[in-house]
Amino acid sequence: MCAAAAGQGRGRPVVPDPDPHRARRRLPPGRPAVTGRVRRWAAARNVMKLSLRWISLRLRLMLVFALVALAAAVSASAIAYWLNRDAVLTRTQDAALDDFRKSLQDNTGTLPLGPTCQELQAAAERMAATSQKYEVLLIDSGEGGRACAAPSDRDLFSLKVVPKSLQAAVGRERRVDDSNRYAYHLYWQRITLDGKPYLVGGAKVIGGGPTGYLLKSLENEREDLNSLAWSLGIATGLALIGSALLAQAAASTVLRPVQRLGDAARRLGEGKLDTRLRVSGTDELADLSRTFNKTAESLEKRVEELSAREAASRRFVADMSHELRTPLTAITAVTEVLEDEADNLDPMIAPAVQLVVSETRRLNDLVENLMEVTRFDAGTARLVLDDVDVADQVTACIDARAWLDAVELDAERGIVARLDPRRLDVILANLIGNALKHGGSPVRVSVRTEDDALRIDVRDHGPGIPEDVLPHVFDRFYKASASRPRSEGSGLGLSIALENAHIHGGEITAANSPEGGAVFTLTLPRDVSGLEEQPAGERDGADGTADGKNAKSAKTSKSGKTGKNGKGGQ
Repeated sequence: MCAAAAGQGRGRPVVPDPDPHRARRRLPPGRPAVTGRVRRWAAARNVMKLSLRWISLRLRLMLVFALVALAAAVSASAIAYWLNRDAVLTRTQDAALDDFRKSLQDNTGTLPLGPTCQELQAAAERMAATSQKYEVLLIDSGEGGRACAAPSDRDLFSLKVVPKSLQAAVGRERRVDDSNRYAYHLYWQRITLDGKPYLVGGAKVIGGGPTGYLLKSLENEREDLNSLAWSLGIATGLALIGSALLAQAAASTVLRPVQRLGDAARRLGEGKLDTRLRVSGTDELADLSRTFNKTAESLEKRVEELSAREAASRRFVADMSHELRTPLTAITAVTEVLEDEADNLDPMIAPAVQLVVSETRRLNDLVENLMEVTRFDAGTARLVLDDVDVADQVTACIDARAWLDAVELDAERGIVARLDPRRLDVILANLIGNALKHGGSPVRVSVRTEDDALRIDVRDHGPGIPEDVLPHVFDRFYKASASRPRSEGSGLGLSIALENAHIHGGEITAANSPEGGAVFTLTLPRDVSGLEEQPAGERDGADGTADGKNAKSAKTSKSGKTGKNGKGGQ
């Protein structure tokens, strides 16, 4: 803006110099509660964290790209919009105010003191007829001291349109000194009329001249700025779409190797130890693939070594058990003869003979159990299915082992299940024998049906199983007390019973009854025909019972002891 210049005619200078300080003043808006804002932000952040947990990595990557691109585009667009807005409005208002200052100086400097309303009206119309297209309002004291307001357009511009604050600033006389050469200055303000933006400016002619106001429409500038805003919005949208495409490309580049690595790890977990990844490049993902391949190779070698050792161990146990069966058969025959002649032996050697008989029987049981365990480990155990009346099967198992006086049977006749009767006998012999040995009489066996399942409960009346022993009762060779290392049981009975239940697709659980004693629950499908059957001609010659006895060898011995089985953990 130019400084005020001296006016022409009557020596009355015009002061259209705008004050650098605008007349418009705004109060700062009320400050919101900081605590509520922090709480809302914390809640929103927690919700975002919970949401991200359920979003895939690809979507999260695209979301991050989109947010970054959106933030950058919005920031750049906002900066560009405000810079252009300020430039457009400043250029427009400066041009209008400069033209108004010059026009006010040219058209009011020649007016007489106390001009008539017609003279003011003519001056206002001349001032409005410029290329800047603004309306003018001139106010002065006319003839007789009566104030006269002369607008260039009475329908649009009147003194009511001019804000009071602007009128006060224009009419305020300032003291003239070295820092301020003029008593009056030019002021301006932006207002809105009927939803349209306008620029209002005003100045007073020095020396008692009229006061002039201008009203310029900023509608064209607003349209230009709206067009700019739409353009920037479209550019932001295109940037967002571009970022999504870029995120998709980046996700494909980064996540495809990760997906291949996940698939390879899944195959490796399924036992496909020859799984390897194709390595290309020298980046971090390539290093990860190389590390995975080295790990898989090392794991494959280690598993092969362990498998070879396990196979050798199984072969050793199977061969040892097989080789022991021949001498054990001969020894067993001799011990049976000695047992039959025990009454005729010298009383001094009778206890030794009885010890040899019991230990031979125990060794025979251990060999038979080891062979049965070897079959399960090798995966060669098969089912030979038949329709079995469960109550009759339980009765036969108890009767064959002379347990009728110590066992109570609660079973309805006519419960028929299709399963392997020999293996069911093995399971029952282990559970009932275990209850008789480590529990307390009477042992109660209950048979029930639950939908398509068969449930057999074996409960004793002993002290129960210690809580720290319960998780280990089905472990091989586990004995709860270290003071019983030479107990008659081998520690394999319950584990063999559990394996026989598993091969039927069933389960055995152990627990303590609230009324006292331990309860072993056997659950089997009533029909296991869907499982693989073994032909009758291929039935294994080994009995596989926990006590190593069939109906022949399970009879009561001369010493009155029945066939026994170690309780897996007791």
